[in-house]
Amino acid sequence: MTGRLIALVAVLALSGCAGQAVHQNGTEPVVMGSAERGGVLVRDKCAGCHAVERTGVSPMASAPPFRTMGVKYPVSDLQEAFAEGLVTTHPAMPAFELQPAEIADLIAYLESVSGTGPGS
Repeated sequence: MTGRLIALVAVLALSGCAGQAVHQNGTEPVVMGSAERGGVLVRDKCAGCHAVERTGVSPMASAPPFRTMGVKYPVSDLQEAFAEGLVTTHPAMPAFELQPAEIADLIAYLESVSGTGPGS
């Protein structure tokens, strides 16, 4: 009975970690992004103006398709801009701030949709 209890506690503890992969880089945890969660985020917040899939035209002609972003420059370079709150000079682009996990998910999605991420 005690062995089963320990096994149950271990499974519950590990399942709490399964939602977000976290790796240590020295003293700071680094959240590993999920392209799947990033896709949900961009479809909800960005698809009104940007083409967010591998094909298609942006609903707003001046909004670049997300699939081109990783081709023009490394999307990982956007991490700091997203953390500080991305603000552009385009009047229709809303200012927004993302949490670290959302930034990691967005970067993972941008790398995935542009074909520039790890394993692409």
